[in-house]
Amino acid sequence: MHRDSPEFTVKLASTSGELRSAQRLRYDVFVRELGGDGDLVDHDAGLERDRFDPYFDHLILTAQGREDVIGVYRVLRSDRAQASGGFYSEGAYDLTPLKTTGRRLLELGRSCLHRDFRGGMAMHSLWQGLAAYVAQHRIDILFGVASFHGTDITQLAAPLSLLHHRHLAPPELRVRARSFQRMDLMDAQAIDRPAAMVKVPSLIKAYLRLGGCVGEGAFVDHAFNTTDVCLIMDTAKLNTRQAKLYGGLRA
Repeated sequence: MHRDSPEFTVKLASTSGELRSAQRLRYDVFVRELGGDGDLVDHDAGLERDRFDPYFDHLILTAQGREDVIGVYRVLRSDRAQASGGFYSEGAYDLTPLKTTGRRLLELGRSCLHRDFRGGMAMHSLWQGLAAYVAQHRIDILFGVASFHGTDITQLAAPLSLLHHRHLAPPELRVRARSFQRMDLMDAQAIDRPAAMVKVPSLIKAYLRLGGCVGEGAFVDHAFNTTDVCLIMDTAKLNTRQAKLYGGLRA
């Protein structure tokens, strides 16, 4: 796949050099900015990588006049997950509810943008590239972990509680965290909703606007210095107006 806009180009990484450029951006964001780490992170070369990278497709975003990758999304289809020994998210979540639906799944992860391109049209272009991929492979359900920065649950009590009370996945899609961290830390009536929503990362808010929902329980990832939730989107139930704004994510 290959998708262009006047300013940006989205494509699948097809060479080792393109993959390394994606991993270099991931290092800048997840390691330098957010303090993450991992067994296969190459600090000398400045590459954030893991054992799953060879099995994922890597959507990369480039901008006119720049050679480096400025946006990344890595994706793994259910028909390729068996070769990798399962989905990346299975280390944190029991995905049985999704895997037993018999529907086509796509795991999303490692989404990031170069700091110079945040808050503009770059993310929109990356989402449009994802939409084309979803349509090409007729994906039914999108899912993946998304992160809050930090591991201090007391600081995240309000936004986690808001997600639990207002955006919990239906029982048939409700995956559950393995190292279970409760998200219902506050009564629904006690939450200052506007203040709590300010603390929700923009990527999670984008999924929620599309009609996405979250699994039960959070996963505290000390290696990556994050607190993760599992986001799930049924493409048959996407909010039509918002789906059009993000490039028509209906498969």
